[in-house]
Formats: sequence, C-alpha cells, structure tokens
Amino acid sequence: MSTASVIDGKAFAAALRQRIGARVADLAPSGLKPGLAVVLVGSDPASEVYVRSKARETLAAGMASFQHVLPETTTEEELLALVGRLNRDPAVHGILVQLPLPKHIREAMVLAAISVAKDVDGFHILNAGLLATGQAAMVPCTPLGCLMLLKDRLGDLSGRKAVVVGRSNIVGRPMAQLLLRENCTVTVAHSRTRDLPAECRQGDILVAAVGRPELIRGDWIKPGAVVIDVGVNRIEQGDGKTRLIGDVCFAEAVQVAGAITPVPGGVGPMTIACLLANTVTAACRQAGLDEPRFD
Repeated sequence: MSTASVIDGKAFAAALRQRIGARVADLAPSGLKPGLAVVLVGSDPASEVYVRSKARETLAAGMASFQHVLPETTTEEELLALVGRLNRDPAVHGILVQLPLPKHIREAMVLAAISVAKDVDGFHILNAGLLATGQAAMVPCTPLGCLMLLKDRLGDLSGRKAVVVGRSNIVGRPMAQLLLRENCTVTVAHSRTRDLPAECRQGDILVAAVGRPELIRGDWIKPGAVVIDVGVNRIEQGDGKTRLIGDVCFAEAVQVAGAITPVPGGVGPMTIACLLANTVTAACRQAGLDEPRFD
C-alpha cells in the first residue's frame, strides 16, 4: 500500500516569507514600511513564545514590529485606549491582540475596536461579513495558510468536494468560505453531525479543525484525499514531557490519503507567514497601492 506524500508547511512558509521580504523591499523606495503591532495582556507562557516568534519573523521580513506587553491587571478600558492609539498611528498597518485575554476583558469588545483596515487577524465582524459575501476582506491567517497549501498541491480546486470538520469563527467557518470562493462543493461537519465518518469519506479535501486529538481515523478518509490537519493538541507522554498531535490520526491517515499535513510542521508555520502577508496587504491598501499576490 502506498503512503501519502507529506505536505511540508515549514518549507512552504519559508518560501512565502522570502516573497514577503522581497515585496517589503520593493516598497522601501516609496517610504512605506509595513508595521505590525502585537498586544499581549498577561503572562501566558504559550502566548509569550508566540508573540516573540511573531516579532522575530516581522523584523526578519524587513517590517516594523511594535510590541505591547501589558500586565494581567490591565483593565478593559486601558486596553481599548491602547487599541485606539494604534488605530490612529500611521506607522502601524496591522494590529493583533493576542488571545485569550484575561477573563475580565471582553474579547468581542476588543476585537470590534480594532480598525477593520488594520485587522490582520481577520476576526472583526465586518471582515467576516466581507469574506462571507465574496468581497475583499482580511482573511484569518490559519485558513489562508491552509488554502495556499491546498492550491499548491492541487492547483485549481474548482468542482472538488471539500469537507471541513469544525465550525469556529477562527478556522472552520472562514475555511468553508474560502473553499466556496474557489468553487468547491463544501460540507461543514461538527460535533452534532450524525454520521461524521461518512461525511468525511466524501471529501476530496478534508480539513480537520475541531481540537480533539486524533478524532479522525484512517478509515474516515477517502482514498487519495488531501488532508489538512489544523489541530494542535498537547498530549502528556507519561515521562513528564509532552508532544503535539493533530486532530487526525496521522499513522492511519498516511496509509489512505494522497497527501497530508503533519503536526507539527504542517499548518502551524503558515499562520505567522500569513500574518506577515496580511500586514503587507493592509499596508498597501492603506497607502492606495496595488495589493500583492502571495498565493
């Protein structure tokens, strides 16, 4: 039995960052330097690592990085005031408030306060609405990265049957919208789907984004399908160490699928790269310049 080819998201993301850096360099003579502001409230270790990684990659691409690390005790009013200042700062083209926020701060209020033009995470309700109606929008970074990997692997997606498992506003719903935009026939499955294995077996494309470790088994997959595993689940190994696994049982799926993303090293590296791409796109839009194409 043949095994699936493994989609190297790390290598694709590295090539994407090179293209982003080249576009940033092209903008330099015009005096435009894309700037990304990242706001972290509190001291969540995973978020701290992610924020540092974002800053490092932003600077490596030749862009401006603005970090704002606030104490856990920051009030909602103080955070909203900072967002307001970043909205008005012409050097800042993209704003990302790291989630989750402390419980006393309403995430919806903060996300709604970010300028739609600077919402490089694509979480603002207006960007969600623009995407849903097929208009130009800031697209959430993880689904955008998944789409790039799919188009690189398959080329034209038109007419393919796609199954998205998961309906979150961050991944599942925007992923379905992007696939519809590419003329796929899309099914969105979730925890209330009556026969989830049968639905999954219909997909030429299967995107797993539910946050349940190894939920999707090998016999749920249509032979030859392209499987995109968005899940990142940290599992205790029993020796005090942890390891990351996806929402798909990789060892089984690799025997059935035509191609599959691993965890780690698949979708994850694409998220930060697409954040940089969104920031460059936002900067060009705000400056009235032609938008770059990174897909």
